[in-house]
Amino acid sequence: MPSKIIQEDKTLDITLRPRTWDDFVGQEKIKKNIKIILEAVKKRREKSCEHLLLYGNSGLGKTSLAYLVAKEMGATIKTTTGPAIKKVGDLAAILTNLEEGDILFCDECHRMNNMIEEFLYPALEDFKLSLIIGQGPMARTMELNLPKFTFIGATTRVALLSAPLRNRFGATFQLSFYTINDIEEIIKRSGKRLNIEIDQDAINVIAKRSRFTPRVANRLLKRARDFAQVEGRGIITKDIAEKALDFLEIDKLGLEFGDRKILKTIIEKFQGGPVGLQTLAAATAEEEDTILDIYEPYLMQLGFLERTPRGRIATKIAYQHLNEKYNSSQNHLI
Repeated sequence: MPSKIIQEDKTLDITLRPRTWDDFVGQEKIKKNIKIILEAVKKRREKSCEHLLLYGNSGLGKTSLAYLVAKEMGATIKTTTGPAIKKVGDLAAILTNLEEGDILFCDECHRMNNMIEEFLYPALEDFKLSLIIGQGPMARTMELNLPKFTFIGATTRVALLSAPLRNRFGATFQLSFYTINDIEEIIKRSGKRLNIEIDQDAINVIAKRSRFTPRVANRLLKRARDFAQVEGRGIITKDIAEKALDFLEIDKLGLEFGDRKILKTIIEKFQGGPVGLQTLAAATAEEEDTILDIYEPYLMQLGFLERTPRGRIATKIAYQHLNEKYNSSQNHLI
């Protein structure tokens, strides 16, 4: 994903991030479970709750949930990412700067290296940090006591987390794609917060092309607002919304240029598949992680793509959506 879009998403997250549990639309079971955990902690008069693991596709609200947990607990939240913790010293600096009851939120925690994880285990379980000072015969171990804190990990690739790390979390929650009704409600609330006038029909158009993802819905809303201010009277109507999204090359099912490129590559260059991930990445000039995290989940959600032991396959409905001729004998040997 281009860095410009990533930066734009971060800005949107800050501007439109839910400020209360009522503002957070969707994921009702997860919200209920987390609120029960927090309420129980309050009744026990404890300052921190169990460590939480949130996983799911990008843009579904993992960071927002972490901030809501911090607000509910009246705690300070400190954030980092898995790739940012490169050395044991980085981890030590983060942990020793925590105070009693703080929340440490780590995004992309699956990208921490194994050595960092080894030092993290006792910190999560016993709130202790063991450091080795010096080298050779003069080396000695120093154990630091840490304040009790809550670690919230977020990941899009839960399978890449080691079993020992997963076992340190007291509760694990999977965020799923949102319903169209939930996305419409999110667009309404975002529109009010941004002072955007938008018709109900336009809300429906944007919701259907938002990939069932709040972050995408908010991004498309802002692009439609820009289009309305330039091409219209500042009001997002159905016609304006459709023109804006068509201009962005986002079709009626929310497929973007990259999605169509992947499907067409499988269909035209590999006769519908199966094709391996590395081969597909090379043929489309996309990173493997981008295909796995950005494109593939939504294509599979729509039923346009199947993963088999031999590789990726474009389904019959993908052919139909792209107006490609389907030959049932093409992806037969699975």
